[in-house]
Amino acid sequence: MKRSALDALVREQEGISCLTREAIEVIQLKKLNRLLKREKERGGFYKELPDHLDCLSDLSRLPFTTEADLMEQGHRMLLLSQSRVDRVRTEETSGTTGQAKRVYYSSEDNERTVSFFAAGLSELVRPGEKTMICMPFSGAGGLGELIAEAIRRLEAVPLAAGIGRTYGELLDIMDRERPETFVGMPVPLLALLRLREHGSLRRALISADACPEGVTAEIERRLGSRLYPHYGSRETGLGGAVTCPAFSGMHFRENDIIPEIIGPSGDPLPEGQWGELVITTIQAEAMPLIRYRTGDYTRLLPDACPCGSPIVRLDRVIRLGEKSRMAELDSLVFRIPQIVDYQAEDKDGVLYLKGCVTGDCRTLPKELLGCPVHWELRHFSAEDSPCYIAKRSIL
Repeated sequence: MKRSALDALVREQEGISCLTREAIEVIQLKKLNRLLKREKERGGFYKELPDHLDCLSDLSRLPFTTEADLMEQGHRMLLLSQSRVDRVRTEETSGTTGQAKRVYYSSEDNERTVSFFAAGLSELVRPGEKTMICMPFSGAGGLGELIAEAIRRLEAVPLAAGIGRTYGELLDIMDRERPETFVGMPVPLLALLRLREHGSLRRALISADACPEGVTAEIERRLGSRLYPHYGSRETGLGGAVTCPAFSGMHFRENDIIPEIIGPSGDPLPEGQWGELVITTIQAEAMPLIRYRTGDYTRLLPDACPCGSPIVRLDRVIRLGEKSRMAELDSLVFRIPQIVDYQAEDKDGVLYLKGCVTGDCRTLPKELLGCPVHWELRHFSAEDSPCYIAKRSIL
């Protein structure tokens, strides 16, 4: 079996001929100490941290960085002048403070992300083929633009479908361009496959949202191939972990980011145990984060990957809190084959599910997740758009 394409990228980026666990950990400690020294010299948010650690295990002694820190003190985490910032990604929060979470990137940060995307996509994108990208396109340095550049480097053709189109427009792109590969969120992909049972799509990389096991199984059955899950976030530089041909977890971007798993008390957990993912972005140029709590629930797989790569792997990533209810709800609702897409709202303990269907649904569950359900379903129209343009959640 071919090794993960990420192996070759890491060897090229780090200038080494053989990739082993020992080599990875040497790289990580060297970059971590370089980052700590840089933070001390700049006198920013992390200036009170030591400028040197003797071993990687000492990282667990440093304090965590939280989402609140990022919102309130993010400007102090920036290590470059504003003139060298290539892109800022902002996420509005639902709180009452009016604060937003901003993450800054340099051109070098974005270049490494493109290289990471290209390595991951090379597992499923073939030269000369077309890839439909259902991700946000927002100008230079945007997520869709970075993915498209990675696809061009693989000598394939990116189709910038974006996220604002109706299902009818997306189907028109599929019918006209006949893409072989899809990159985007899982539910819109499932909807398109239900609407076009004999389309051209054969392979897909899914990201940006949870994909319950039942949804995964149906997508794979309709594609006739395994899905390639990807994990990423603004804090990881958009790219974090990708799947290899062994389909045994997602290989983490270890030469750029150190992952840890912690328990409820904040103590590090060994490989194989489930907990919260914590990241230290040792390669980030513009805005490095040290021990950032992602709020994502996963584990580092304990055994070696069948592909032979020594790079650690994430298991599936589960969203914590209220958003995890939506993934559970999706796993139940999409068992109904006529449903194309839907939106969920909780009103005083009653779930209102509003969506579109391709045929009559004669028997609908009256209760889901322990709550009574009120259904509002209409027949699918080409003018219908995906019910969510970002992560799915119960309103």
